[in-house]
Formats: sequence, structure tokens, C-alpha cells
Amino acid sequence: MAESRGSTARPSPGHVLGVDSGGSGLRIAVARADERDVLPLASYTSQEPIGTGPNGVDAHQLLKQLVPAAQDLMRDSGARRLDAVCVGAAGMATLGAELRAELPGALAEAFGVRRLALAADAVTAYAGALGQAPGAVVAAGTGVIAMGTDLTRTGGWRRADGWGHLLGDCGSGAWIGRAGLEAALRAHDGRQGGSAVLLTRMEAMFGPAAELPGALYPRADRPAVLASFAPEVAACAGHDSVAAAILSEAARHLAEAAAAVCPQAAGSAVAFTGGLLHLGGPLLTPLRAAFGELLPHARQVEAEGDPLGGALRVAAALATDRLLLPTDEKLLRVTR
Repeated sequence: MAESRGSTARPSPGHVLGVDSGGSGLRIAVARADERDVLPLASYTSQEPIGTGPNGVDAHQLLKQLVPAAQDLMRDSGARRLDAVCVGAAGMATLGAELRAELPGALAEAFGVRRLALAADAVTAYAGALGQAPGAVVAAGTGVIAMGTDLTRTGGWRRADGWGHLLGDCGSGAWIGRAGLEAALRAHDGRQGGSAVLLTRMEAMFGPAAELPGALYPRADRPAVLASFAPEVAACAGHDSVAAAILSEAARHLAEAAAAVCPQAAGSAVAFTGGLLHLGGPLLTPLRAAFGELLPHARQVEAEGDPLGGALRVAAALATDRLLLPTDEKLLRVTR
């Protein structure tokens, strides 16, 4: 309970809402705004990702799921009001025009909330991993993006990669899978740099090598298909030099992304997060080596939480006037 100081005392903070919208679906949670560790009291998960239209990420599809789910969560958690909301969404930076136009008014009408943060999913990943400390976070899954900040207004946010599987996402699951498939096809052709081991794995997973292009190229989910082969590459790394080299190069790409955005202050914290880390030793061992070489001034730390937790942290900080993360028109837009 907040200490009473007569008529100047602020009411005790209520509840906040966090939203994580990504390629694997939508997650929503309600938490108390005054808890030191902002833990979900009730949560909702949908496997249906929010689509994109001519104006970018579809705000109406998001609201169609978000509003009734949030109402249910408020009832389940006993929340009478929402002091703040943070929506973290994949595509917010480049495809978020409709979200920025529609969400403030819609959420104000539905919940009476005025404090709203609209964040790129890389920002909520940062907040989940490091909270509001200066440093860098590399979010690595099917794709990869690195975000860093020294928390100063002039420094703002620094970003590296996140350019998609055709132009970047170096070291990501899609990158590793594509490199493994290329090595398999080199072996099929009899070219140098091929891996017979990966060829066997590829044909077991996708069928005859000659049929792979026709099966892969028309698919809208090519990055996910490519990434599905990354665990096969990791499984071969212990006994296949080509697979091991792919994982080593991927690790260096991830460390390079971290180095590009990490503040230069000694002891800066760097966290790696995302599903790619589940590949384990074949990736993490060369990652530690590359980190030591490229970021000698920094310290690698474990991520404290995930992007949904980051959205709750941002919302709680906004609700209690303690938001330290730099605001940005596209990366972290705040209304009060």
C-alpha cells in the first residue's frame, strides 16, 4: 500500500496489460503494476498469428482477439482498471502504421486506458531480458535482431540485422537451415564444401534432393521451413566438419550483431534469447568463444524473461512513471 501523504498521495497502482504478437501467435497477460517482479496473474495464448494487409500489421484482427481476451483476463485477475498497456508486435517498426493509428483510440474506448506503449517485438524482448538496464540483447529464432541502448536520449536505440531471410538474419535458424541445405545439395552435385551426412538428413526430411526447390520456393513460410532444418545441422555438428563450421559461423554472426549495438562502457550486459539457443552446445560453445573475442569489454548474462514479460515490464514502468527505456516513433512509441 502506498504511504498516505494527505491530498497529494497517489492511489495505489492497479493492473497493467502486456501483449506479445509474433509469428507464432498472440500472447496476452495481466499483472499488478506495483510488483517488483511483474509476474502474470492471468494469461491468454492463441496460435493464430496476426496477419498483414495493405497498411501493414492488421490492427482490426489484433483488436478482435485482444479486446475480449483482455476483458476475460481482467475478470479472472480481479482487475478493475488498467493503468497502462504495452503492445509488442513483430513488424511494429516497419509495418506498424495501422497499429499506431488505430490502437490508442480503440484501447481507450474499450478500457479507458490512456497510458499506452507500442513497441517493436525486439524492444519487448530487450525489456524482458535486461529490464531497464543499459546493454544489448540478441533475439535469435527463425530470424535474428539485435537491440542495444545506453539509456541516453542522444544514444537512443541501436539496431543490427533483422532484415529477413533474403537480406540478413545472419546466424538465425533460417540462416543455419539454408546453409545446411546448401551443403547437402553440394554433396548431391559432387561440388566441394558438401556434406554427405547433411544430404542424408535432408532427403530423410524433405525427400529427393532434386525435388526440394519445387517444394520450397512456392511456400509463403520459407523462413520457418529453412529453420526446421537447423536442429538437423546441430545434430550433425559433433561428427561432421561442415555442419560444425556452419554452427561456428552462425555463432560469430550472432556475436557480431551484439558487438554492433552494445554500449562501449565496461561491463555492459549482453543477453542472447530466443528459441535458437535450444540448439545447445554446438551453437553455444562457439558463441562463447566469439563473444570473448568480439566483446571483451562486455559481460554475457542470462536473459531474465521473455518478450511477454518485457511488455508487462514496460507497461508497469509506464504506469508508475518509471520508464527509462528510450522512446522512438517506430520502436517504442508512448502516449500518456
